[in-house]
Amino acid sequence: MYSLVTTKDGSNTLYSKEYKQHYHNIDDGAVFETLSKHVIPAFTFHKQKDQVNILDICFGLGYNTLGTIYYIKNNNINSKINIYSPELDKKLIKSLENFIYPKEFDILVPIIKQLCKNLYYKDEQIEIRLYIGDAKNYLKNLDIKFDIIYQDAFSSDVNYELWTKEYFQLLYNLSKEDTIITTYSIATPVRLSMYEAGFKIYEYIPLKRKQTLAFISYQNILGKYVDMKLKKINNPKAKALYDR
Repeated sequence: MYSLVTTKDGSNTLYSKEYKQHYHNIDDGAVFETLSKHVIPAFTFHKQKDQVNILDICFGLGYNTLGTIYYIKNNNINSKINIYSPELDKKLIKSLENFIYPKEFDILVPIIKQLCKNLYYKDEQIEIRLYIGDAKNYLKNLDIKFDIIYQDAFSSDVNYELWTKEYFQLLYNLSKEDTIITTYSIATPVRLSMYEAGFKIYEYIPLKRKQTLAFISYQNILGKYVDMKLKKINNPKAKALYDR
């Protein structure tokens, strides 16, 4: 179902034969993408919070979750971190014990082993809960508000259900007033789905490629505001994605 691929920064990812996509952009690198597109902007926006609740959609190879821990430990961030992450493929999770992660994650091996075995990890600062199953069903039953949401599912071409207006409405209901959503997607239909669910859309260029950030409230810390109402006027054929 998978083949191992080494990305540009030397870190490994997988190619999914089912979804016909890589888990990471091989020209950027798995670690580079995790930190630049998700972790760094999220923690640049949220500075010095006592507690940070993170929703990692979807766990996959775990780079976003592990990259978060790597980042907070290397930047002396003392916030209590709670991570919730759904993942459809239980066999993938179990296989990660033998996955060849980059040297940056060497100190995280005990965490990886615990997650593979128990789908759970906890220490004095970090608590991680993995859920095996359908992400949308999982979100419907959550009773928690998140500070950070990593929207990192496979693209809407192959994982359509995790990019629709109705899906983003679930995320909206789980968001605080200062929640940040990070995603690699800059597709207009995706941005319209987020916008119609109630989010404010911003374009952000961390180092290489453009990406999208979304917020419930207007902010002036990260990115350039994208006027989606004007976008719809200028491009009336553009449509959001809706549940089929």
